[in-house]
Amino acid sequence: MGNETFFDNQTASSKIKASIVSEYFPSYCKIIVNKYMPNEIRFIDLFAGPGIYQDGNISTPILIAKQCQQDSFLKSKVRLIFNDKEYTENLKTNFNSQFPDGTFSKKPHFGNKTVGQDENIRKFLLSNTHVGKNNESPSLLFIDPFGYKGIETSVLAQFLKNWGNEIFLFINIKRIHPALENDKFEDLMKDLFPTTLKQVKEDRRYLLSVPERINLIIQSLGKEYESILKSKIFYTAFKFQEEDSDATSHYILHITKGSRGFDLVKTIYNDFANVGTVFDGINTYTFDAKKLENETVELFDMKSINIDNLKDSIYLAYKDKSLTAHQLFEEHQIKNLYSRNHYTTALRELVTEQKLISNYTDNKLHRFPVLISKECVLTFK
Repeated sequence: MGNETFFDNQTASSKIKASIVSEYFPSYCKIIVNKYMPNEIRFIDLFAGPGIYQDGNISTPILIAKQCQQDSFLKSKVRLIFNDKEYTENLKTNFNSQFPDGTFSKKPHFGNKTVGQDENIRKFLLSNTHVGKNNESPSLLFIDPFGYKGIETSVLAQFLKNWGNEIFLFINIKRIHPALENDKFEDLMKDLFPTTLKQVKEDRRYLLSVPERINLIIQSLGKEYESILKSKIFYTAFKFQEEDSDATSHYILHITKGSRGFDLVKTIYNDFANVGTVFDGINTYTFDAKKLENETVELFDMKSINIDNLKDSIYLAYKDKSLTAHQLFEEHQIKNLYSRNHYTTALRELVTEQKLISNYTDNKLHRFPVLISKECVLTFK
């Protein structure tokens, strides 16, 4: 599908991608204000598109705006910033038809710049919005280009440096994968991998399988941020299978400095994934559009395998120890891809297996033996 026809009909994968981002944003805002009340919270979409497909389906800008319109706090606190070189006027028309002037306290912005070429966008992303200790405009940045042009990792890393800022980066593996082998795209690949390009090319030579090579790209891209910022970064990928084959087409990569965002994005990824996946260091949360029409019976129960693996990991780490479920989750979840739901299930099964005892300290009657809370005390045998 060419760029000129991309917005004719929304694919199932595009719908899931937009849903992930729009579901994440309201909860992201709550995390921000639980720590600090800024002047405003921004949602920035640099490749926004027209907002509505020709088939009538809505995309990320409209979905995000609907989320903000339905919440009085977000309606007053969020500033929506959209940019698209080709579709700005279409987006403004579609947006204003549903959200007239005055709908939001902070007037939305519509830009028409070319990402990667316009110096004003670069300066905007590089500008430090800190005043004292905190960021007065924490922002969730969504970048969904058609390929990889405009993705300047060194610039995005400086954006991420500001407190509260996070990134969703949509990655077209089908374009990046071959570009790494073509010297014609060397400069663009240097923008994407400014510190590790040589190593990425070298390491790819020793990986035989396509999944391993793709995982190398994702992991190397995440590590770029750690290398540039010299700090711990949480980067979590969600995989999309091809609409008409078993190959991988795209990833959406979430990047944050905060463990709360890491916890949240795994929870949302888990809600939208429809492929059973064992988290083995290569595979991650996955959506396959073909399963919507052709439901298949999986040979192995991947969910149970994940739970069993997590149970073993937890028990090995905490045998003979006592701590709250909240403390355990906070310590353990930052080391892996398991979501909050995985932990709840695993801990409840460990109680059933009599490998731990759970007690609540709030003197309330609880329906479940384990909740991820500070009042739930776990004692491992």
